Amino acid sequence: MSQTTDRIADEFAKFLTDAAGLAQGVKREADTFVKTQAERFLKDLDLPSREEFEAVREMAVKAREENEALKARLDALEASLATAAKTKKGEK
Repeated sequence: MSQTTDRIADEFAKFLTDAAGLAQGVKREADTFVKTQAERFLKDLDLPSREEFEAVREMAVKAREENEALKARLDALEASLATAAKTKKGEK
């Protein structure tokens, strides 16, 4: 009876080990499937790559800096024109 019990316990332990291995294999396959589907979904959305995003971001930063410089220049020119207009008005 002891041998039968040991054999049953060994078979059950082997079954559990095989089941754990099978579960890990299923998990790996599920992870791969989900990753593949997510990549396909994101590709279908036509989102820009990280490199494209960074390039456009740098262009936007540069354009913003140029706009600020041009605004400062325009403000200076307007102030100069206002001063010239006051001076001309005062001469009359």
